[in-house]
Amino acid sequence: MDRQNPLGEFLRARRELVRPEDVGVPVGARRRVAGLRRQEVARRAGMSTDYYVRLEQGRERHPSAQVVDALARALDLEADAAEHLHRLAHPAGRGRPAGGHEQVSPRLLRMMDLWPHTPAVVLGRCLDVLACNALGGALFDGHAHSRNLVRLVFLDPDAREFYPDWDRVAVNTVAGLRAGAGTDQDDPRLIEVVGELSVKSEDFRRLWARHDIRQKTHETKRFRHPLVGELTLHYESLTVNSAPGQQLVVYQADLGSPSEDALSLLGSLTA
Repeated sequence: MDRQNPLGEFLRARRELVRPEDVGVPVGARRRVAGLRRQEVARRAGMSTDYYVRLEQGRERHPSAQVVDALARALDLEADAAEHLHRLAHPAGRGRPAGGHEQVSPRLLRMMDLWPHTPAVVLGRCLDVLACNALGGALFDGHAHSRNLVRLVFLDPDAREFYPDWDRVAVNTVAGLRAGAGTDQDDPRLIEVVGELSVKSEDFRRLWARHDIRQKTHETKRFRHPLVGELTLHYESLTVNSAPGQQLVVYQADLGSPSEDALSLLGSLTA
């Protein structure tokens, strides 16, 4: 991570991901540049190439909101990535817990325990599993890396078995890690997680370099659980306003589905 120039690093990474043909830029036979050229981004954003180069090189660090909006359109960014670009251009203080520790409210823990038939977990800003109810713990139990979802996806030996749609899960997990970390690249826990994964997983290094940003909101996800077989679950991710950076993730199966039966079986085995 280039902590000295996060704005430029993001612009460069996203520029290289834009396919010229997708945004109406002519592609010549001799084109050897991955993605868009700097001058092509500048032209699409309505600014001089020199100014864009200064932004990417870190010689200009505080573009106006209008300029950031133009860059987001030029780079064809989705809403989460565009919001992240604004935060990079206009960083604000971040409410990191004192000492870096993330604690889950006892009231939230009690509420989760009242849902015996609904898996629920609380995730930290680096996708650490900070807490779970009984069924949530059973859903992710039995893996070498159950306490952090990024490590589970990229380092666990049975991750591709547990996640039948592993490729999609991997992309979304890395994008969610970046979204959760925001602009706080000096977060010691983030440095620890990214450092370990960058050394141990080529897939993680490749996806982290893309600078995808995607908030964890809601999705349908398939699991192949070692005890009860395949599950198709829908989750909703809710922000915990009393603890910035924490997410309460709640899973549910369709009523009357085989996955609902499998969840019930998992619950009975857990009890």
